[in-house]
Amino acid sequence: MSYCLAIEGMQPESRKELHKNYHDNYYGFPIHDDNELFGRLILEINQAGLSWETVLKKEDSFRIAYDNFNIRKIAAYTEEDRERLLNDSGIIRNKLKVNAAIENARTILELQKEFGSFEKWLEYNHPLTLQEWMKLFKKTFKFTGGEIVNEFLMSTGYLKGAHHETCPIHSKVLAQKPLWKRNLDH
Repeated sequence: MSYCLAIEGMQPESRKELHKNYHDNYYGFPIHDDNELFGRLILEINQAGLSWETVLKKEDSFRIAYDNFNIRKIAAYTEEDRERLLNDSGIIRNKLKVNAAIENARTILELQKEFGSFEKWLEYNHPLTLQEWMKLFKKTFKFTGGEIVNEFLMSTGYLKGAHHETCPIHSKVLAQKPLWKRNLDH
């Protein structure tokens, strides 16, 4: 069952609203801000082994703990910052995931130097198949398995499939010209 259809049957109402807000306003829409792109990657990495709902409930805490996903600040994190994150009950306290966020921020700084932005690096490599994206992410970033890569790229408009074509949000996503759609039009 697609995410679009699954939301309608969710209970209680607060759970449904949490998912509906993400689905209707964020999922599949292109992100043009590098810090927000990186933030989505952090959230997707932290979802591994857990439910997306857990991550959605903790998103505000992630924003606070990770300096609003500021790549430069996170890349400069010290051992004390690592310990602070590992002791923050508002986020997912997993050493591999915390380390991945810091290392990936440092990697993105390098990509920004070379390509101008994280977004431009993604655009430079587009279009790739999911398998090719997975290889590229595995070579470039820490803690980026297939499901993480797929959801990150789909949720940010680089891969098709975030919304079913009958979903009313699908047309709103298309109006934002996600990269997967732009490449189909050429």
